[in-house]
Amino acid sequence: MMNKAEGTFEVKLNPQDQSADMPVGRMAIDKEFQGDLVATSKGQMLMAASSSVKDSAGYVAIEKVTGTLNGRRGSFYLQHNGVMTRGVVELAITVIPDSSTDQLVGLRGKMNIIIAEGKHSYEFEYTLAEP
Repeated sequence: MMNKAEGTFEVKLNPQDQSADMPVGRMAIDKEFQGDLVATSKGQMLMAASSSVKDSAGYVAIEKVTGTLNGRRGSFYLQHNGVMTRGVVELAITVIPDSSTDQLVGLRGKMNIIIAEGKHSYEFEYTLAEP
């Protein structure tokens, strides 16, 4: 059965190893989720942007989420794959298979991030293995 979680989150991105000769940027990710997912996450992001076309870029990231999802405690990893082509965004965020622990063992799902008026929110559709 498909479940849904919704809420907001705060994110802090901290540049790592930035220099003019680095073709790929790297950032540390720190998030705090509120709503149906009450959790924190830490991760790493790699990104690159076109030097000749405005608003074209890509990023990949992996973050470990630890907390409570609709009352079930545990942790899991999310994998991000994002591409922006001249301002049009394509984003896929998926739970890494078999990465979940404790009461979240068997978690599968996809997260959607919404950014509106500078605020971040999420919609998370997921399933859990039956105990």
